[in-house]
Amino acid sequence: MRKTKAGRLFLATCLGSFFFLILYFQNSSRSVVALGGARTNFTGKSRRSPLQTLLNNDQLEQSAVQATQLGRREMLEEVCRSHTRKRRVLTPEDLRHLVVDDEHGLLYCYVPKVACTNWKRVLMVLTGKGRYHEPLAIPANEAHVPGNLRTLSEYSAAEINRRLRSYLKFIFVREPFERLVSAYRNKFTRSYNTAFHKRYGTKIIRRHRLDPKRGSLERGDDVSFEEFVYYLVDPRTQQKEPFNEHWERVHSLCHPCLIHYDIVGKYETLAEDSRYVLKLAGVDSEVHFPTSAKTTRTTGDMAAKFFRDISPFYQKKLFNLYRMDFLLFNYSTPAYLKLM
Repeated sequence: MRKTKAGRLFLATCLGSFFFLILYFQNSSRSVVALGGARTNFTGKSRRSPLQTLLNNDQLEQSAVQATQLGRREMLEEVCRSHTRKRRVLTPEDLRHLVVDDEHGLLYCYVPKVACTNWKRVLMVLTGKGRYHEPLAIPANEAHVPGNLRTLSEYSAAEINRRLRSYLKFIFVREPFERLVSAYRNKFTRSYNTAFHKRYGTKIIRRHRLDPKRGSLERGDDVSFEEFVYYLVDPRTQQKEPFNEHWERVHSLCHPCLIHYDIVGKYETLAEDSRYVLKLAGVDSEVHFPTSAKTTRTTGDMAAKFFRDISPFYQKKLFNLYRMDFLLFNYSTPAYLKLM
């Protein structure tokens, strides 16, 4: 009997010690985050990390950019608290869009149709060990070749956690329906995108067009925006295959309620926000974010024209589909929508 009591006491002591250690290491990891880490583990020179620079700057008198970033982070946290019922554990699949720069301590979640080609070019210059010097000299298709940049999903669990704690994490977002129209224009109205036409266009036409012609069924190169909307809101679409990354919701690509982003850049303030990230990384004198000279980019007025022929019923269904992106990143409901 005494042995049984002694055994129970020993077991209780061990469990108590175990939970104490868990709490200790959890608190220790929080301290590392709060302080930005006493040392860096980057492969480059020993220096203050971008995250340390951001945290130190936040403690000083704030600039307009810092105040804007603080407001965006607070908005994210508030929406996440209000609309996320329970947290889940991140999986490697969730981290495929997080590009890693070990040299400078950066994690960038790329979102297609939000200047991600130019950001990948910049990161290829920063991580290329001298192979690249000028972002715009890198062909657009090369920037998207798998293997040119490492993603967080390629690391071990311990390495992932260390980078999430100590690296500067940033994301760039865009007004959801402008991004959606931009994706449609690029993937379905350009003659060179035959792969997209074959994979998605033929499927959309077969499912959502009455009496389609044989050529359309074979080529899939004349999908209307209305048919594209039908495809997006059709429950069968999500059931049979995930959204393509070009029109997937940002919260599903980058998981901002599970990953604490230090910088939330916006397409509308792209040049200013990009300069800020490069300045925090200490490379603003080495590389400059490319400025776009294109005048064909999708604007709010252009998006309004595409939505003109979409019925209020389908406008509402589509808005509900992208509603979290509107809320998380503080975008107003477009005035051109006729929501019932």
